[in-house]
Amino acid sequence: MRKLPLFPVTMVGSWPRSNELLRAQKLKRAGQLSAAEFEKLADEAVLEVLRLQEKAGVDIVTDGEQRRDNFYSFVSEKLGGVKLMTLAEMLDIIEDKEAFEKILKTLDVPAYSLSNPTCVGKIERKTPLALNELQFLKKHTTKPVKIPLPGPYLLTRAMFVKEVTKKVYKSKEELAVDVVRILRDEIRELIEAGADFIQFDEPVLTEVAFSRGKTRTFMCASLAASGDPTKELEFAVSLINQVLEGLPPVFTGLHICRGNWSKDESTLLEGTYAPLKPWLERLNVKQLVLEYATERAGDAMAFGGKSLGLGVCNPRTDVIERPEEIVEMVEKALKLYAPEQIYLNPDCGFGTFSNSPVATSGIAALKMQAIARAAKELRKRNKSMNRSK
Repeated sequence: MRKLPLFPVTMVGSWPRSNELLRAQKLKRAGQLSAAEFEKLADEAVLEVLRLQEKAGVDIVTDGEQRRDNFYSFVSEKLGGVKLMTLAEMLDIIEDKEAFEKILKTLDVPAYSLSNPTCVGKIERKTPLALNELQFLKKHTTKPVKIPLPGPYLLTRAMFVKEVTKKVYKSKEELAVDVVRILRDEIRELIEAGADFIQFDEPVLTEVAFSRGKTRTFMCASLAASGDPTKELEFAVSLINQVLEGLPPVFTGLHICRGNWSKDESTLLEGTYAPLKPWLERLNVKQLVLEYATERAGDAMAFGGKSLGLGVCNPRTDVIERPEEIVEMVEKALKLYAPEQIYLNPDCGFGTFSNSPVATSGIAALKMQAIARAAKELRKRNKSMNRSK
């Protein structure tokens, strides 16, 4: 990646969509709006999100995932053999309806507002997953660009719904072979097009670590879990490392959270990163993008061989964190990491699910401004300390 200031500020990925764009998503899905018409509206939305980031002082920008319905189900438009289904629609095909209904009861949003990409045939990449997002953004900014992608473990578990997928793939391990291939092809193209930072989103890893085999997650990715946390984590590490093996150098990160669909913290997972530490350290990514602004995540901890994307604001609250509070959080992390190893970001996206954002655009902008002001203060302090040595 090109040279960055100390404590670079970035986003995890998503930004709340405008009402106009949400309507366009709905019309497009219903076949009442052409792809070209939707892309024109999305272009305008991306430029607005870019403007807000640049105004706030963000150092590594994203497109706010404005073209996506959520952080992983958008692949249903890009892949052959995948059908987008709401969780309510999935209830009709799931054999164990009682277990699935338990998942739905943990939601703090209507089941029809969340969708899942379900594998119903042999999967193939019809179009790139995110290449167009990168190409458009690079035409309009000179700042480094981060591209978030759903990780291979999340995609495999989400898409494997045995009632329909087993007709094509006998197991999720068999499906994973094609998922890895597709992601490797995508990343090669992103690198060639000049991506600065590629981030894998694998939030379901916390469900593996904290739920002890009991489903407590909003993601129907839980349907394909084996129930053995060790087996699942080994599978996840293997898939992520397979995706990256032998590819040209690029800055990579892995994002984990404990759920980001509700402002009701009691519905979200809780636990420190300690149970995940042995596996996270084996990943061949350069950075771990972790939430720490919520008490549910525990205190910061060191991970060997990794830089830290430090979550310093909670996207699910309307309270704007004070820069001095953020500086204090970073100073605690500096006891474990060198200054050049710490990036600053929110805990998660501001609009992970387009129909159920956890923040407004105005709140998101103010939070990013607070992070950027904290970064400036930290740079000033670091420069002063170096002069005094």
